[in-house]
Amino acid sequence: MRYAVIGTGAIGGYYGAMLARAGSEVHFLLHSDYDYVLEHGLHIDSFRGPFSIDRPNVYRSAADMPVCDIVLVGLKTTNNRLLPGLLAPVAGPHTLVLLIQNGIGVEADVEAAVPGAQLAAGLAFICSAKTEPGRVRHTSNGSINIGNYSCREPRLLDALMADFGAAGVRAAMVDYDEARWKKAMWNMPFNGLSVALNATTDRLIAPGPAARLVSALMDEVSGAAAACGVTAADRAFADKMVEMTRRMPPYAPSMKLDYDYRRPMEIYYLYTRPIEEARRRGFEMPRMAMLEELLRFAEERRKQDGRS
Repeated sequence: MRYAVIGTGAIGGYYGAMLARAGSEVHFLLHSDYDYVLEHGLHIDSFRGPFSIDRPNVYRSAADMPVCDIVLVGLKTTNNRLLPGLLAPVAGPHTLVLLIQNGIGVEADVEAAVPGAQLAAGLAFICSAKTEPGRVRHTSNGSINIGNYSCREPRLLDALMADFGAAGVRAAMVDYDEARWKKAMWNMPFNGLSVALNATTDRLIAPGPAARLVSALMDEVSGAAAACGVTAADRAFADKMVEMTRRMPPYAPSMKLDYDYRRPMEIYYLYTRPIEEARRRGFEMPRMAMLEELLRFAEERRKQDGRS
């Protein structure tokens, strides 16, 4: 299989590099660090052992990339408006596009923007960050759940699973809606609270008011998921997510890094859309709605501070 990585950041950079190290043909689209990676390679500082892809196939423009069998999209959803143009050169009628992105409703909107695309959701359970050119810091976990949304060719999903396995990536095929809501069980409490409370994950789960708030927010996600037909995102799964977080090193989720580095936060797909989806099915998420407003206030205040 020939792979393209659109968005070579903390997520796309890690999974693309893992596939490349295992011998897959991988083509990386880069932006600000193109020159650095072209000269110095792509480096993964992993808790499992560091490694480098010394001469990766790198491109400054998607127009220069070849058509690929599988495209890994690691862009933040705030940039999804760019996807039609980015996918056009690399994704043919027999290409699988794996959206390794957070949130609810992502695939439906991409499908509307790129009609006929074969889409799957990639839900990454990983602690990774890219805070300097050409280098991804991977501190914990690394597994990925994959949910088929509109892939018409099972061979593509089979090949993806086989290549991930050969690369040492623990991957599992799960029901699409279950995959999205199970990831929301972690994303919605921890991403937003890390910004609103200016706290890393270890402080959010320490006994006290923050941990109680995490639990209450997880209950809301569980209720919303059930209203949307997903019963597996229950209290037992929430407890599993908390225990997983407890075993992680102190971690700043992606939304906290985006806020700290003055990048747009992924509020719409992480909060607005799931709240709307649950409401359409008769379930309200009042705590999440308040958290969403706090995040929008924080983002607007940051914009105003930047203009002053």
